[in-house]
Amino acid sequence: MNDSRRAQVLRAIVEDFVATNEPVGSKAIVQRHTLGVSPATIRNDMAHLEQEGYIAQPHTSAGRIPTDLGYRMFVDRIDDFKPLTQAERRAIFQLIDGNGDLDDMLDRTVRVLSGLTHQVALIQYPTVSRATIKHIEVVGLGPNRILVVLITDAGQVEQKVVITPGVIDDESLRGIRDEVNTEFSGQKLSKVMSTVTPSTTGAVADGTETEPLGGANSVGAELAAALTQVRAAVTDLVIATREERIIMAGTANLARSGREFGEKMAPILEAFEEQVVLLKLLTSMAEDQEEISVRIGRENTHESFSSTSLVAAEYGHDAGSSARLAVLGPTRMDYPTTITAVRAVAKYVSSVLDQS
Repeated sequence: MNDSRRAQVLRAIVEDFVATNEPVGSKAIVQRHTLGVSPATIRNDMAHLEQEGYIAQPHTSAGRIPTDLGYRMFVDRIDDFKPLTQAERRAIFQLIDGNGDLDDMLDRTVRVLSGLTHQVALIQYPTVSRATIKHIEVVGLGPNRILVVLITDAGQVEQKVVITPGVIDDESLRGIRDEVNTEFSGQKLSKVMSTVTPSTTGAVADGTETEPLGGANSVGAELAAALTQVRAAVTDLVIATREERIIMAGTANLARSGREFGEKMAPILEAFEEQVVLLKLLTSMAEDQEEISVRIGRENTHESFSSTSLVAAEYGHDAGSSARLAVLGPTRMDYPTTITAVRAVAKYVSSVLDQS
């Protein structure tokens, strides 16, 4: 579509349909937009746009609505993004901060993003195999119970309880903590994962004593079994960081768009229950290699989302973690505002992870 006026007509149809959810006619375009041409000329342009597949007529004597192809052309030509208001920026700064663990921050992030866009917000847990172990805390919970806490430089926190065969006093706990931090702190998670074998895991749950691993002499032979269990727990916690998860917020917003989805609403809700579907969808968007990736209607790889649009961005790349956050809603979406919100939230979350 090389004609600039037809591009303006398409833009007018998309903007008006998004705003009103009603088919757009030529007279409405003339009244609402300054194109400097008559309704007859607009009708001629609309006929060409319909022939080329950018707009469609839902029923006889109605105006026109954008098709998936029309939305795609509109999105590809967006050159004017409305900046976030000061109130919106304050909401991001106040709710997404460095306090708390990664789970809390991601939960706040999707709630903020859903509130900004009035759509469903999704965030993928970061793939932290490039992250490093920042610190390991070892805390006594009782005579023979130890809590092992793994903290990564990407802000992820994992914990596990170890049951020891004997009583471990506070001084011995400090020795174990120093020992495992000396060994593991600063190591990349990917390196620890690459050394995992059956002999280094599995001794955590039942307290079964195993052969001591290297380095046990520094805390005494009598603590070898406890040290072995703590080291195995650290390995298990590193493995746990690989678990792929998604947090969602704002699913109630779909109900407000219910008449747009019609019978397609049920498959969408069913797909939400299968996190693997959403994970595959977000992972496939990473292949676009764009700062902001937009999938419209049938561009989505899963049939359940063929009536939706997804706007996604990567976050956390510089923090040693990598994942995507996204907004999902009907194809009749305010794309400029949504893209602005997704970009801003992704950048802010990345900066928080960089500082953690």
